[in-house]
Parts: sequence; C-alpha cells; structure tokens
Amino acid sequence: MHDLLDQLRLLHDTTPVLVAAYDRFDRLRYANAAFRTAFFIDVDDAPTWAEIMRRNHALKRGTVLTAADFEDWLLSTQSRRGKIPYRAFETDLHDGRWLLMTETVSPAGWMLCVASDITAFRADERSVRQDRDRALKAAQTDDLTGVANRRFITARVEDMLAPGGPGGALCVLDLDNFKYINDLRGHLAGDAVLRDFAARIHGQLRRADCFGRIGGEEFVLVLPATSVEEAALIIERMLAVVRQSRPLPQWPDFAYTFSAGIASAGPGHTFSDVYDRADRALYAAKMAGRNRIHVDGMPDPANAPPPAARMG
Repeated sequence: MHDLLDQLRLLHDTTPVLVAAYDRFDRLRYANAAFRTAFFIDVDDAPTWAEIMRRNHALKRGTVLTAADFEDWLLSTQSRRGKIPYRAFETDLHDGRWLLMTETVSPAGWMLCVASDITAFRADERSVRQDRDRALKAAQTDDLTGVANRRFITARVEDMLAPGGPGGALCVLDLDNFKYINDLRGHLAGDAVLRDFAARIHGQLRRADCFGRIGGEEFVLVLPATSVEEAALIIERMLAVVRQSRPLPQWPDFAYTFSAGIASAGPGHTFSDVYDRADRALYAAKMAGRNRIHVDGMPDPANAPPPAARMG
C-alpha cells in the first residue's frame, strides 16, 4: 500500500498534467508540481481559488483574463463555480499554453481539478470553443449583478429535488423598501445596492450553495443537504453582514436590509411548490416588520394575503 501511494505521489509530481483539490470553502488543499508552477503557488501555500486568481491577475501571470472589470468577473465566475458535479472548459495562460480543464465536485463539496495542455489544437477551433463558452456563461448570468440568473438557479433546484438528490432548503430573499431607494436615491443608486447585496451574500456561501437573482430586488438561495434550521442560521449571518454595509459613498449614512422566507425541499416536491412556500414565508417576514427571516410551517406572525400583494 505504501509503495502504491509513493508511486502515485511520484507520478503526480512528474506528470505535465495539472492536478489540484479544493475543499468545500474553495481553499487549495493539494496541488501537484505542474499545477503549482502554472499558477505560481508555493509548496506550503494554501490560498483560496479567488486569492490565486486575484494575485496572478495583478501580476499578469497565470490565467489570461480579458474582462474589463476583474472583480465583476470573479463574482460572476464564483456564482457558477462548483455548482454542478462535473464540467469541462478551456482556458489560456500568460505563458502561451492552452488548457482543457475539468472540475469534478464530490457530494461533500470538495473539487478535483485536472488540466491538460491542448496548445497544439488549431487556433480557429479554439476560437469557436471560446465563443461557445462565453455564450453559455451569458445564458446563465444576471447582467446587472453578475450572479446566477433564473435559468441557472432553477436547474440547481431541480438537481436538489431529483430522485436521489440531496434535498435541502430554498430561500427567497428580497430587499426591504427597495422602491423607496429607487425613488429617493435614483435608479443608479438602486443598481449599486443590488450589486452590493449580491456580492455580500455571495461572500457567505459554501461550495454547494447557489445564489442568484430572479428579477427586480428578489433573489433565491439554494442550500442543498441543509435543514431549514441550518438555513436560518446561515441567513442570520447574512442579515448581519448586510446591515453593516454602506454601499453609497455619496450617502455615507445610507444602509439597507432584506427579508427572507425559507422552505424545505426534497424529492417529490416541485420547484413551483417549494418556491411558493418560501415566497409565502417571505411575505410573513415582511408583515412582521422586515429585516428578518420566516420559516415555512411556523405560525405566521400576521394574517398574510397572497404573496402577489406583497409590498417591498
């Protein structure tokens, strides 16, 4: 057994194939020599994926990024990274190499990344594949905030509800009194608040969690293999983070909040059923005073009319 492990280590450290493993918080826990060389990572270093990308981008090394705004690109990419069990994509490095990379995610949220050098592929074929990848990303991303859109979120909920799926919790999040923000501060300020909210919530997510905007000031958080009690604790932390935000420099005292409704989700449920229950729980949170959470199945703090009548 020890001989086998020794041979595996030797193969990993001598192969030109890049191999790495990230934990469920997206922190690098293993990388072979080829991976560390390509992304300039010291042997004893254990950065997060975001830290690797940020510092290499600043030094113009590692992955080539053409996005106009790096932080917008990072948020958009993180909103989809590791949310499906397997994906393959292509990327190029500043040293001229072109890589085919695969990401495999375990039920526990760990990710195995394996990349092979495909630089010898014809450049015109490479351009076609790049265009395809960009189109796929655009189809899954909310234009304003950069997080996942309704289409991507719905697919992740369906994964959670599928036979043999993990089940979990679905949360509907809605900014409080957002109409008044637009009316009093203007729509550009409202857009800035939406982007700030998306970034702050996304910073609290685990690997398997998926967060996206489904329209207006309403967002959905998908928490696989999570009880409604655990979901409530997660969102309590998010409430605290958002309460501290001051996203409008021209109005340094401006603050905002959100409300959330939580519903359990499992095999046999449908997206529309789970969403409706979470939306009704959200309405109960709004009626109870906003800036809080309500869990489906708990006694309503007020007699609530249908969610369609909900105010911000």
